Amino acid sequence: MFSYIVRRLIAAVLIVFAASYLIYILAANAGDPLEELRQSTAPNKDALIAAKTAQLNLDVPPYLRYFIWLGGVLKGFTGNLDLGYNIRGQEVAAQVGIGIGQTVQLVVIATVLSILLGISIGMATALRQYSGFDYSVTFIAFVFFSLPVFWVAQILKMYVAIGFNNFLADPEVAPWIIIVTSLLLGFAWASIVGGAAKKYFLNFGVATVVTAVGLFFILYTGWLDTPSLGIIGVLGIGVAAAFALVWVTAGFSDRKVIYTALVTAVAGAALWYPFNYLFFYLPSYLSWLIVLVVMVAIAVGAAFIFGGDERPSSIRAGVLTAIISSILIIVDRVMGSWPDYVQITNGRPIATIGSSTPNLDGSVWIETIDSFTHLLLPTMALMLLSLAAWSRYSRGSLLEVMNQDYVRTARAKGLSERTVIMRHAFRNAMIPITTLIAFEIGGIIGGAAITETIFGWNGVGRMFIEAVQQVDLNTIMAVFLITSIVTIVFNLIADLTYSALDPRIRVN
Repeated sequence: MFSYIVRRLIAAVLIVFAASYLIYILAANAGDPLEELRQSTAPNKDALIAAKTAQLNLDVPPYLRYFIWLGGVLKGFTGNLDLGYNIRGQEVAAQVGIGIGQTVQLVVIATVLSILLGISIGMATALRQYSGFDYSVTFIAFVFFSLPVFWVAQILKMYVAIGFNNFLADPEVAPWIIIVTSLLLGFAWASIVGGAAKKYFLNFGVATVVTAVGLFFILYTGWLDTPSLGIIGVLGIGVAAAFALVWVTAGFSDRKVIYTALVTAVAGAALWYPFNYLFFYLPSYLSWLIVLVVMVAIAVGAAFIFGGDERPSSIRAGVLTAIISSILIIVDRVMGSWPDYVQITNGRPIATIGSSTPNLDGSVWIETIDSFTHLLLPTMALMLLSLAAWSRYSRGSLLEVMNQDYVRTARAKGLSERTVIMRHAFRNAMIPITTLIAFEIGGIIGGAAITETIFGWNGVGRMFIEAVQQVDLNTIMAVFLITSIVTIVFNLIADLTYSALDPRIRVN
């Protein structure tokens, strides 16, 4: 495998070198970076042009100037990376570093959520092929897939931000709206689960009642003014997550796995008070890490106590439960600062532009809420459009796998449907999806120019578009270099992942 990785890296270096040279020559001949200065009426125009020419090495032909730029890149191996200067005389490395931070913060969350939810929805529709749920999801997916991102972004600004901010001033909803909403969500959940008529109507009734009770509680108890999960919420959601994770990872037949996951979820609720004392005396991100480490340690300990022969499955389910319980505890503490943040933003907490509130001075909890409110809309815009594509990819991939001989053989051996799907079909269906994920991650670093522009984020995508318009060659090449390296690395990881997903594949 080592020789394979070395060969791939050598080939990647040659590809990046050839592609970057071609891009450099094409971009250098795409326009004049000094055009704005040449049209200037400043008395020192000639001096400015001469200074800019010397700074950007414009007096050197592009086919030779490329090697000056490449020499600065190679200095990165000695810790002195030099990507040159942009049109405004700023160091490109510093500016692109800031842009990458903005882009990663904006796009990674949206991409991860869209991949996880899209694959889950796609797999569910494949298992319910030609059902009402399948047709409904297919229709919604194609609708979102065809919508332009700038239109979705403006709709989110109007209704999710402005509309919700107005709603917070007077959070009242007519009871009939709650009832209708509960019926619709109950119908949606029953359609997702499916089953015979008795099971369908039971799920419909339970989902409708739970939704109605939850909405009435949120709207008529002042929960929106002072939101919190509390120890009851952490316990309830943690236990529900534990059962869901056990069902997905091991099945309910393995009681030892259930015990591990439940003990972890209960421990999270039991430690709610101690962790809140920790947050009070250590209000920093370090406290988050401590919570996570403690919960994972509890999960591993429970797996060693209860796991027995099922110890690997117990550790997997316990650690996942620990992560969810840790998130719930942290989210509950962040919610406690919501009233203060609403006051700081004058009753309009959901932001429509920018990556943070200017001159915000607050605790780590306030900063977390501020990051969340600024990320909410652009994340939703990107996620909704990507979600549709991922659901289609995963549906098609699983349907193809479900018709293979080894899946029928697994069923013929008497394996449970959950085992057939999760351990045989799902792993093989993920192979083509893994390739798409690798390319998607490479595109993340390239930024989302339209979304960044609409929501006022100074990310790499917006920076790249401006660089192309201004013939800012060094910035263009910096973005290209970073994007190509990330794409190559993750494609290599994808190739190595194939052998983990399918033992028949060997890297040689």
